[in-house]
Amino acid sequence: MCGLAGIFQPGGGDAGQLQHATQAMTRAIAYRGPDADGLWCDAAAGIVLGHRRLAIIDLSPGGAQPMHSASGRYCIVFNGEIYNYRALRERLQQDGAIFRSQSDTEVLLAGFEHWGLDATLREANGMFALAVWDAAERSLYLARDRFGQKPLLYGWMNGAFLFASELTALAAYPGFRADLESAAISLLLRYGNIPAPWTIYRGWQKLMPGQILQIQAAMPPGQLAPPRSYWSASEAAQAGLANPFQGGYADAVDQLDVLLRDAVRLCMVSDVPLGAFLSGGIDSSAVVAIMQALGGPPVKSFTIGFREPELDEAPYARAVAQHLGTDHTELYVDESDALAVVPQLGQLYDEPFADSSQIPTYLVSRLARQSVTVSLSGDAGDELFGGYDRYALAGRMAAAVAPLPKPLLAIGCGMMQAMPAALLNRLSPFIGDKVHRLGGALAPGDVAGIYAQLLRQSPLELTGIESDLRERPQDWPLLDDARQMMMLLDTTTYLPDDILVKLDRASMAVSLESRVPLLDHRLYEFAWRLPPAFKYSAGQGKLVLRDVLGKYVPQRLFERPKKGFGVPLDRWLRGPLRDWSESLLSPQALGASGLLDVQAIRRLWQEHRDGRRRWPHALWCVLMFQAWYAARR
Repeated sequence: MCGLAGIFQPGGGDAGQLQHATQAMTRAIAYRGPDADGLWCDAAAGIVLGHRRLAIIDLSPGGAQPMHSASGRYCIVFNGEIYNYRALRERLQQDGAIFRSQSDTEVLLAGFEHWGLDATLREANGMFALAVWDAAERSLYLARDRFGQKPLLYGWMNGAFLFASELTALAAYPGFRADLESAAISLLLRYGNIPAPWTIYRGWQKLMPGQILQIQAAMPPGQLAPPRSYWSASEAAQAGLANPFQGGYADAVDQLDVLLRDAVRLCMVSDVPLGAFLSGGIDSSAVVAIMQALGGPPVKSFTIGFREPELDEAPYARAVAQHLGTDHTELYVDESDALAVVPQLGQLYDEPFADSSQIPTYLVSRLARQSVTVSLSGDAGDELFGGYDRYALAGRMAAAVAPLPKPLLAIGCGMMQAMPAALLNRLSPFIGDKVHRLGGALAPGDVAGIYAQLLRQSPLELTGIESDLRERPQDWPLLDDARQMMMLLDTTTYLPDDILVKLDRASMAVSLESRVPLLDHRLYEFAWRLPPAFKYSAGQGKLVLRDVLGKYVPQRLFERPKKGFGVPLDRWLRGPLRDWSESLLSPQALGASGLLDVQAIRRLWQEHRDGRRRWPHALWCVLMFQAWYAARR
């Protein structure tokens, strides 16, 4: 796990200036790779590659980057891990490749020489963001893993093409242009994240998952050819549906068990101490149970506990850990511990990010880093096996309003939203808020529109901004099953734009590598071959994954209502975070960027602060923008 940055200036450049600028960029993300730094420059070609190393596999200098291929044609900087590199290495040796190190980076380079870039990435099982200079073609290639586990951003500035693992690195480039992108802020207010390919800065983009971007020396500065896909989650899902699983349910459980065991086994390859996050839920329990079943010393597992019973998952994790016999570390954090993280969030994230579970994710990463350098996570089970409650909720809501004529539905939803929410809240705690949200969610009338409304974090908008693609029904995956449609949409949006961003930035802030075995592409492709009835019923998701876990852990230890990984944001904003919030939501602070609707936000803040309405998520989106903006002024 590492950080990378670089510059491509077609036509050549001054070696000293290129190296100095790239070193400034890599220093800005030293926490991503505290073990070593490296730089390679070809000033005549105008290319410089910079790297920060967190040594995980082959700790020797032989694994250092930037690294050249055996022929010298390719030079790479690489962030991530190729889990099946040993198998690829054996195949390449049979083709005549000779290796100087034990690193997975060298395996990639040998693959490029023997198989080509696209074919090698299709063979690779792992997470990665990489930049490769091809001296023969005089081309720079950027590539990102299938699901977007590792970040990669890029753009042109003054005739130079810049790229890096984080915007923090790009912003360290001398004279960096940092104009805010209003469309990105609108999306942040709506969803709590800035989805790819947007970034918070105008003119700078994120490479999409599963894509390769080629920049040729002959291209006019400032122009880019469209990226190409070497793998597509949507196409893989369609291929799975076209080739359905032929066995029975018990066969599916057994085959999933085999695949998951192999995925976990590959993710446990490491030359440094390794452990796992354990919440006691189905996904993380399955990962930890299989890690333990694969043998070796007891797995180091880590859990954060909260004093609030409605949020505390530590007792469930403790019970699973005791049954499995892991080397379990549990830390109960006081409210003050969690609140102490909040002022740091503007610095921890390279652009505004407003999923409040970023706080416990950072805390558990910090806890794990005290003992290990790599930690496995149970993320992605909901997207693969239909676990989110909102899938069933959106389906029920769409079915309930389907018989209603559109005009009648519009009138009814309008009346619900016209009711005085604050007055209704006096009759029953926050019943008015629920009525308003229900009216807004039901208004579209179809499952795609209803689901988009359920994802919304805020009623706030910036005027004149085009709607996000997620709200355009024609861009939805055209699947017959609505729940599978939502799962696929989450895989291509919510997973890479929220879940994986949260995990990457929180873990990298403490120099911890996080791995997600459930994002083995073989598991994903298998899951899409399964009949929907194997994955979920009307009231329960992850059926087949539950039964795999049942082979290792008694059902009573993991069958419980889903809690999530949150914080009491509603109460915190009225209580211990009130002064901090007030400072960021003052009229003067809100007006500093010149982009926010000061009056609308002040109204929401006053209603929430006074207990008349509940706007925790909407306000958190604003607060995370304000905290980020203040940290960079």
